Amino acid sequence: MSNIDQNLALFERARHIIPGGVNSPVRAFKAVGGTPRFVQRAHGAYFWDANGQRYIDYIGSWGPMILGHGHPAVLAAVQKAALDGFSFGAPTERELELAEVILRLVPSMEMVRLVSSGTEAAMSAIRLARGATGRSKLIKFEGCYHGHADALLVKAGSGLATFGNATSAGVPPEVVQHTLVLEYNNLQQLEEAFALHGKELACLMIEPIAGNMNFVRASVPFVQRCRELCTEYGALLVFDEVMTGFRVALGGAQSVYARSIPGFSPDLTVMGKVIGGGMPLAAFGGKRGVMELMAPVGPVYQAGTLSGNPIATACGLETLRQIQQPGFFEALSQKTRTLVDGLKSAAAARGVPFSADCEGGMFGFFLFDQLPQNYATVMTTDSKRFNTVFHGLLDRGIYIAPALYEAGFVSAAHSEDDIARTVAAASEAFSLL
Repeated sequence: MSNIDQNLALFERARHIIPGGVNSPVRAFKAVGGTPRFVQRAHGAYFWDANGQRYIDYIGSWGPMILGHGHPAVLAAVQKAALDGFSFGAPTERELELAEVILRLVPSMEMVRLVSSGTEAAMSAIRLARGATGRSKLIKFEGCYHGHADALLVKAGSGLATFGNATSAGVPPEVVQHTLVLEYNNLQQLEEAFALHGKELACLMIEPIAGNMNFVRASVPFVQRCRELCTEYGALLVFDEVMTGFRVALGGAQSVYARSIPGFSPDLTVMGKVIGGGMPLAAFGGKRGVMELMAPVGPVYQAGTLSGNPIATACGLETLRQIQQPGFFEALSQKTRTLVDGLKSAAAARGVPFSADCEGGMFGFFLFDQLPQNYATVMTTDSKRFNTVFHGLLDRGIYIAPALYEAGFVSAAHSEDDIARTVAAASEAFSLL
């Protein structure tokens, strides 16, 4: 192994030709400091960086790698599909098969449209909701990320019913003027927002388990009231399950809430990540009467050259086949729970304030005693303490998200030994606080 830090050399090279040296901002390590790890290869629960250093991977490409990297059956399916062609710009049987599996596993969806990214799916779902209702306004919640479409790059204003201010340059105020941003899990704000704007709302979009303010659940009463108010006022309830779909349960987060809310289902669902198995693939779907408003049968336009890409659908279809194996989610949930419980015990032993939660193969932790219920509370996290833990883990071969606002992911490939090594490394990292 060379004495030269190859990660640093690659990063310096990249910064001259790629903004920030990365193609997605969180990869830059700007929040935590230090040098991004440039991945050379991955297998199972691990990846190796440009220096040849191995890490236990708890990002899993930000969620898709639920089986681990390079699962043999998925790899074989992708290789076979590649031999037949990379892209056709025409329908294939495989995209139909993938759509059929998605609809069978998620009963709230009667029709589905495949696209290439979560951003594209969320953007299209909002356009469809507006087309279906003839209304313009929408509700989102602070701390929920639905991709980087202009209308969704907003934060909460100063008052209850204040419409969003753009959180990105290049987004004109008039583009976000119809986006109302509320506090997550705040029932009073929800009630008042519908009382003020209910008849103008096309949709309410929510991450039922938010993964972009670390891991924060919407409470059951909050989700139930979202459903009731949308029904009462004729707005569509849109579940953004790009992260949670086929990750927290076989039926997604909506199946988790349906255990507590009889007959619960959203009107539209947005999916990504796991359904592509690591390839660029996403989807949105819902009831037939709404989905048939999509072109070419209806007036709401959406299109994509690479939608339903034959290699991506092969990867996603085989991934979904594998996660339907008996006991898959029970085993994955148990691994994730073992990790979370181990982290809690390690923190307690070191006297470190700590809380954590998980569902299926998704987890998150916070360096304070009580789990937060909204973005404002998440923002009170001491970032310097988190950065100490992050680098303490990184130095010990454990790779978690390089930002305290991101959830983590366990795969079927993580072993008991991987979990034990992670907990031991965390104990040492906590001692640095």
